[in-house]
Amino acid sequence: MMRTRRQRMAGFTIAEVMVVVGIVAILAAIAAPNMAGMIRVQRIKTAAFDVFSSLVFARSEAIKRNVTVTITPTSGDWAKGWTITDANNTVLREQSGWENLVATGPAAVAFSGTGRLSGAASQIALSATSVDASKYRCVTLDLSGRATTKEGSC
Repeated sequence: MMRTRRQRMAGFTIAEVMVVVGIVAILAAIAAPNMAGMIRVQRIKTAAFDVFSSLVFARSEAIKRNVTVTITPTSGDWAKGWTITDANNTVLREQSGWENLVATGPAAVAFSGTGRLSGAASQIALSATSVDASKYRCVTLDLSGRATTKEGSC
């Protein structure tokens, strides 16, 4: 006697898959606007770190070489990047800029051979459109040449 037994197939029905796809689409639609804002805030943080590390590098090179080291923004705009040169106009480092960011600061920053800032204390402010001002970054140099960063506008 042969019995026919129906075997249950493993897997999902098309209706179950479509419900899951619909839920994922709804969650993605909710998360997408917040993700764009988070990316803009992260770009500001990254730019602030790049400015900070370049200032520390320039100060260190000025002390090591015992000459004046200058950081000059590209075309006068910090958002386009900058070049670090020593007293002999040797390029020590170049930094490219960032799109969709606004960076304001002095025409140039110079460190003497002792690592002190030549000139007045200065600030470099970093911001972007569609980002809350509390998420802006400010990189400040004191007269001793030490750089600090803080969240918020300058």
